[in-house]
Amino acid sequence: MNSTSLRRRLAGTAVTALVAGAAVLATAPSAFAKANEITIDSVSLSGQDVQVRLTYSCDPGLGQQLVANATALDSHSPKAGSAAGVIGSDRLVCDYDNHKAVMTLHTAYDTRFAKKDTVKVAVFYFDKDGYTTADQTAVAVL
Repeated sequence: MNSTSLRRRLAGTAVTALVAGAAVLATAPSAFAKANEITIDSVSLSGQDVQVRLTYSCDPGLGQQLVANATALDSHSPKAGSAAGVIGSDRLVCDYDNHKAVMTLHTAYDTRFAKKDTVKVAVFYFDKDGYTTADQTAVAVL
């Protein structure tokens, strides 16, 4: 066998592998590339609590829950707002697709938020093993 036919065989094998890999990527659902994401859409005051509207996607079967915290910024008051909320794994739809959710973060005892407060909100997934992923933060004026 001469070296030219060996080179042709190797080139043909490489092209075949590239085409097969491209076909696998083209037929795979695009949602797999965007799982476990969080986008904070809006933050608002709802009575004494903070309400967070978000878009999320997550992998099925991981037992994750969404956790959010809100903290008042630029406040020197000892009663400056602090709030937290959770959406349990039983209420999340984890199928690689995007879903909307509204989280109500309940204000901690003896703290408060007021209209026009600047707050920092952090939202993340917390899994059954204690790991956090997809941490997103936003600063908003209530």
